[in-house]
Amino acid sequence: MTAIDSNQTAAEPAWRSRTVVRDGVELAVFELGERSSDHPTVVLVHGWPDTHHLWHSVAPILAERYHVVAYDTRGYGESAKPDGDAAYRLPELAADLFAVIDEVSQGVAVHVLAHDWGSVQTWEAVCTPGADDRIASFISVSGPNLDHLGEWTRERLRRPTPKSVGQAVSQLVSSSYTAVFQLPVVPKALFGAAMHPATWQRLLTAVEGTDPANLTFAPTFRADAVSGLRYYRANIRPRLANPDPRSTTVPVFEVVNTRDIALRKAIFANTPRYTDKLWRRDTETGHWLPYTNPGYLAEIAGDFIETIRGGEVSPVIERARRRGENTSVSGKLAVITGAGSGIGKETAILLARNGAEVIVADINLDAAETTVAAITSSGGLATAYRLDVADQDAFATFADDVSKRHGVADIVINNAGIGFAGHALDATDEQIRRLIDINLLGVITGSRVFGRAMVERGLGGQIVNLASAAAFTPQQGLGSYAATKAGVLMFSESLRAELAEHHIGVSAICPGIVDTNIVAATEFAGSTAATQQQLRDKMSGMYRRRGYTPDKVASAILGAIENNKAVVPVTPEAHAWYRIYRFTPGLSRLMARAKLF
Repeated sequence: MTAIDSNQTAAEPAWRSRTVVRDGVELAVFELGERSSDHPTVVLVHGWPDTHHLWHSVAPILAERYHVVAYDTRGYGESAKPDGDAAYRLPELAADLFAVIDEVSQGVAVHVLAHDWGSVQTWEAVCTPGADDRIASFISVSGPNLDHLGEWTRERLRRPTPKSVGQAVSQLVSSSYTAVFQLPVVPKALFGAAMHPATWQRLLTAVEGTDPANLTFAPTFRADAVSGLRYYRANIRPRLANPDPRSTTVPVFEVVNTRDIALRKAIFANTPRYTDKLWRRDTETGHWLPYTNPGYLAEIAGDFIETIRGGEVSPVIERARRRGENTSVSGKLAVITGAGSGIGKETAILLARNGAEVIVADINLDAAETTVAAITSSGGLATAYRLDVADQDAFATFADDVSKRHGVADIVINNAGIGFAGHALDATDEQIRRLIDINLLGVITGSRVFGRAMVERGLGGQIVNLASAAAFTPQQGLGSYAATKAGVLMFSESLRAELAEHHIGVSAICPGIVDTNIVAATEFAGSTAATQQQLRDKMSGMYRRRGYTPDKVASAILGAIENNKAVVPVTPEAHAWYRIYRFTPGLSRLMARAKLF
């Protein structure tokens, strides 16, 4: 499979043009590359208010290994603009797509990549009986099936819950502009006067973070924006009011942009009902993905097409296959350090249960493999790696290996850590250095090596760092340990600010007294071997009696990922200590004088 530069962009392609006529409507068709058995046809379908120019950065990348065809859908660009709204109903648009396919495919089923209204009309096509004879696969970007959306809306109105009502209201607000588009005169006057390529460019740059160099528009842009309003008037009300949801046998890949200004991700929840060949990828990207990240879109589309053709399956596509309900981490790659036991192990199992592929890293490879066995025995995806987080060179090599074998991580959980207690003056230099190397530098290194890859990819992500309630709870005998955890907390807060513009969240998890095996390996400064064991037994007994188990912390970590929480105190005492330190620090200092052991 040919490698693709995910950052590649291109000038306007050297399209070869032709005309396809269906029922007297002329459709302007544009091609790149030649079709062959090794270069199957990919048809690109644009939405509003674009033309085939939408694909000017995507098409040349795909053309390196495919015969690429784009066309101006009716009402846009160089294609005809029939009068009236009826000519723009979905069955007519689907018939246009089939006509283009028949003209360019030489009788072989094609792959379709569609965006916005292009995706809406392709959904109509793939749900037409016999569609799989002409369409081999469908990559859908920012465009729902209107019948599925109508059914989704009706279900939420019939059986309202706070969650379902919130989802419906959120989508209603996002789609409120379509109500204006239904009006007969106002939108035409508005766009006729104000819709200018420069205006649209400024809007997309502000909303999407688009590089203006990636934007290209047809000379007919203003007229296209007005003409395209007929798509809304012809289809929105009738399909949402009287949905007729149908199924498809065509393999479908849904690319869901979680920062889409027009479409909430919840509206795609019903798709699994209507196709048993579904892949889905959620990323922190906006509506106009063909503009903002053309290399990524071309790469993932190509990888999916190769999967359908029976070629090499990329790990990203393998994770994206949907076999159950979609969750916030479905199809994502999660890397967890210290995942051989305790909180790391329970988090790995929980994320895998929710559809993530998990990289289980631990200094004890046998323990990591035990965690992997627990995941794979239930049908999850997981791989074990040995990793000493204190070894910065090994950490960098590990991150590189993960990226090459599995892809760029979507979630990184820097969980590995050790316990250390006793008076700071009794600790040796070696003990302090080891504590800092693992608890603080290990977190910083993990955040940096994986964070760089996330930024370069440009699709967002989540970094979760395990701090502790000790980070804001000064105590005798835990000062050195607390210092490393306070460092993790402040580093996480600062990194969160640095990575916000890249849509990468950073969370600091601050557990309190949790029953894990960390105490069994805790060193106590200035203690003899016999005293060490007595102190460990004493603390272990206290933690066991507390009875707060690691799986509850894992649930808090999942919640932090889902909601991009900045600081997450876990356990009631952690919440209490956090507020005492914030609002009455004097009391916190007074409490610190109490001896723990």
